Amino acid sequence: MGRGKVELKRIENKINRQVTFAKRRNGLLKKAYELSILCDAEVALIIFSNRGKLFEFCSSSSMMKTLEKYHHCNYASLEANQSNTQDNYHEYLKLKAKVELLQRSQRNLLGEDLGPLSIKDLGHLEHQVESSLTQIRSTKTQSMMNQLAELQQKELALVDANNLLKMKLEERTAATIPQQPALGFFQPVGVNSTTSQLGFHHVGSGEINAEVSSAHNINGFIPGWML
Repeated sequence: MGRGKVELKRIENKINRQVTFAKRRNGLLKKAYELSILCDAEVALIIFSNRGKLFEFCSSSSMMKTLEKYHHCNYASLEANQSNTQDNYHEYLKLKAKVELLQRSQRNLLGEDLGPLSIKDLGHLEHQVESSLTQIRSTKTQSMMNQLAELQQKELALVDANNLLKMKLEERTAATIPQQPALGFFQPVGVNSTTSQLGFHHVGSGEINAEVSSAHNINGFIPGWML
């Protein structure tokens, strides 16, 4: 049967606790020695028993040199961390001051918190506002000119499209209307020839007046067809 898993808790029995301490202490010292030999590592091990008895192992020639090396590495990292923390804090203060300055400038541009400003600061603020307005007006004018140019181009395109549709409509209308026969195939009937063929002759205005006068003289009235 294999060895069961040992529960990690304080051994209540004093004798068993001392026996376990001695066995595991020797095993730990052995492991430290093997680690230093196999891996060429500098190992320092310090053990204090519950009675305050010291047990130590050091792979180097002096435990103090190893401890000094440990202190140097440990405190150097702490100092570096402290230095980084201080640098970060100073950077935070600088950024905070810049943010406050920008917020105050924004409020001044909006016409707020102007009381603490001097006449020189107010003049500078006025000049800054006028420059901003000039730039805004220039940008607005340029934008309006660009929009006007676009609208003119659209207008020209619509006019061209309208003319093209008008030409197509005229062509379609001309194609649907039947063509009139040419006059060369028919001879117009002359008035003189027709009247001569039908036995009529041209009556002048003088003859009509004479006929009217004779009819009036004979009957004393004008016939209805003469009116």
